[in-house]
Amino acid sequence: MVSSRSAATARSQPVQLRRRGPVLERAILDAALEQLSTVGWNGLTMEGVAAAAQTGKAAVYRRWPSKEELVEDALRAGLPALGEAPDRGSVREDLHHLCKLMRDAMYSRPGFALRAVLHECDSLTAERFHELILSGVIEPSRRLFGEVVSRGVRRGDVRPDATGELLFDVIPALMMYRSKVCASDWSDDEIAMVIDQVVVPLLRPRTG
Repeated sequence: MVSSRSAATARSQPVQLRRRGPVLERAILDAALEQLSTVGWNGLTMEGVAAAAQTGKAAVYRRWPSKEELVEDALRAGLPALGEAPDRGSVREDLHHLCKLMRDAMYSRPGFALRAVLHECDSLTAERFHELILSGVIEPSRRLFGEVVSRGVRRGDVRPDATGELLFDVIPALMMYRSKVCASDWSDDEIAMVIDQVVVPLLRPRTG
């Protein structure tokens, strides 16, 4: 017969589901992203991830010996793809649509998780994620901006020399700065202001 104390103890312990292989790994990676997006890098623990995934911490450590390895795989699996460069007839409309895609990615669960890593990690730990951020975020966004601008050059609404990487960094840098420092949530109106007041004037063909 089970005592009332034993029953209470059993109820207080987290429920563990019987899952194996890819199903369990997906649950752990999802739990890591959820923890990153809610408690941040500093608050994330392997034990917390295991509890959120409803598994034992041994199952987590068996696959990922360190927090850094777990987070790297979680971000790699979870970062959303931006898709193809929009083609809406003008560089202004293309950039506006692309910025909305980037805004949605920033405010997705993986986006919040990535920002927790960027903002909270010390420089030594951040170096571990450099290649992931380069290949998963920076290079795809530069590629899309490059395609939009190159198409604008062919249309004649962008000057031919407006193809440098610094120009392609303007929008992501503004979005990160205003999100972190100014607590902007990047409404459609604010995106339009950035495009019309900053980016399009930088790209517009010179007159005179």
